[in-house]
Amino acid sequence: MPASIDRRQFIAALPALAVAPRILAQTPPAKFRVNGLSQITLTVSDVARSLDFYQGLFGTPVQARQGSSVLLRIGNGPRFIALRQAMAGEKPSISALGFGVQDFSIDRAMQTLTANGFTAAPADAQKPGPKQTLVRTRRANEGGSPDGSTRDLFAADPSGVVFQLHDVNYCGGSGALGTMCPRPEPSAKKGIIALKDTSHFTIAASDPTTVQMYLDLFGFKPMVYQAQTPAWQVGNSVHFLMFIGGGGPTRGGGAGAAAPPPGGRGGGAPGGGPARAAGIDHACVSMENFDSAAVTKLLVGYGLKQQEGQGRTPLVTYISLRMPNRGGAEGGTPELYLTDPDGLAIQIQDVKYCGGGGILGELCPPLPPA
Repeated sequence: MPASIDRRQFIAALPALAVAPRILAQTPPAKFRVNGLSQITLTVSDVARSLDFYQGLFGTPVQARQGSSVLLRIGNGPRFIALRQAMAGEKPSISALGFGVQDFSIDRAMQTLTANGFTAAPADAQKPGPKQTLVRTRRANEGGSPDGSTRDLFAADPSGVVFQLHDVNYCGGSGALGTMCPRPEPSAKKGIIALKDTSHFTIAASDPTTVQMYLDLFGFKPMVYQAQTPAWQVGNSVHFLMFIGGGGPTRGGGAGAAAPPPGGRGGGAPGGGPARAAGIDHACVSMENFDSAAVTKLLVGYGLKQQEGQGRTPLVTYISLRMPNRGGAEGGTPELYLTDPDGLAIQIQDVKYCGGGGILGELCPPLPPA
């Protein structure tokens, strides 16, 4: 996060800073110490097709394989994009996120989650339900250790969004902590954009206790505000989570719908229509030397269709300008999106992007003292 912002931007941020201590005072000590967002799991209709698409786009090597799932390394790793095959009747989605946890132990993590109201998912469950946990044993056929010592821990927030907790060095491989991976398999394609890191997730929350759960477990603090909506800082990096759909506190400290994603889709339809389904709206990755026009040109050359405004049809790209009323730069901070062969939305920004002002979205006020 930038060490300083200019005087005009700092003054504009003062209302958020004034209310932040009230929110911070409500945040208990973190139960888990995380170092950032470790993974993006995409459930896709055709793993081979998605692998070809993402390697052609990013040139990402295969870091690990878990059965039919393929884990693509982001930057220098161990952070990754996982491509998971959808089961019969399952829709493609951005189906999970991950947190790297310092001093991680599955047994201690389970005890902490249980103490915070989580229950175990049924033994035959494919994934945990809201406020449930699920531990999976991975053996050699799924990239784990033959002796069954490799276990993965998944949980779901009150809205049913699944997240994985694991060691900060987790690479999706073998060993008790999943930290033992073979040499990465080189990408079959060179790629046109070099990924550097993960950035953020925007989550549609249906349960009003969702954000508070994250605050209770991880001690997240607001890094910046987009209008009334906080970007909750993950670890000490520029990684963050944002919530739409009324999942928790806004700038005023009460519950309410967060700012809509590009295209204006918020927690409910205009005129009081039904709220959107819970889930991960989009995930964001980052690159160095981001330039929205240059990246758009690359994407169009790769075969994506450029369009105005938001679209969730497959293989399109578009730019949303975040204006000053939502914390953007004068004239708008460009935020670039693309959709993959399944129509899943991925945002690309600069490695300095923190959801704030400036042309790169890199200007975030410093957090007040704890």
